[in-house]
Amino acid sequence: MQTIRASALSDFLDCPARAEARHLLGKRTPTTGAAQIGTAVHASTAVFDRSTITGQGLTADDAAGAAVDAIYKPDTDVQWDEDYNRDAAAQSAVALHKRYCAEIAPNQQYAAVEVTCERLEITDLGIALTGTTDRVRRIEDGYGIADLKTGKTAVGSDGTVPTKGHAFQLGVYELLAERASGLPITGPAQVIGMQTGKTDRAQRVGVASVEGAREVLVGEDGSPGVLEVVSRMIQSGLFPGNPRSMMCGERYCPIYNACKFRK
Repeated sequence: MQTIRASALSDFLDCPARAEARHLLGKRTPTTGAAQIGTAVHASTAVFDRSTITGQGLTADDAAGAAVDAIYKPDTDVQWDEDYNRDAAAQSAVALHKRYCAEIAPNQQYAAVEVTCERLEITDLGIALTGTTDRVRRIEDGYGIADLKTGKTAVGSDGTVPTKGHAFQLGVYELLAERASGLPITGPAQVIGMQTGKTDRAQRVGVASVEGAREVLVGEDGSPGVLEVVSRMIQSGLFPGNPRSMMCGERYCPIYNACKFRK
């Protein structure tokens, strides 16, 4: 039985060859500065939200230290570049963190923060899923999950948060959160978008809901769902490359220079 992280599913659908290299063979590329901003904001907002749940009541400024630490003391190799050096990344991360604490967190009622499921076996597909769900939130008639997304296109200029292509991953996080927390996840999923940028105007936050996130995970009318598609790839050992992927480059793919599909 093959164990894969929930966050890896999108890689298998985008470029199976890259996914095999990264998630099955353990090959890595350095993290980008932009990606490290996401890591930093995840860390600091988690500290803030946990303090709200426990009653510790840290301020946004108190919790921002976790974002700064993630930038200047990263746990992995980071490839800083002209887009983001450490100082610019720290400034952007702290700004996004404060926007989240001021504009998003006050409207949320979280039951749990960063809920980790060590293993969810799907025996008929021969795969086991693992991963961490960012938030479990209380809603009027139960519980739902929230997933934090950072990036240059996370929030539109009109404040809308794009959700296209996120449903299957949200559905997996729902399954993992249920297994790990024991709470029934019956409400719509949320995407909390946080737009990275170097200016106040470019640093935006927003929220969008996604109904029926799990539906795309399972097949219907003889058509396989996402989990079965990924399972078939892994069981067959067939991992075609996708040179048209937006992440086809040395920065993101550990086998870029050796990839036969680029020819």
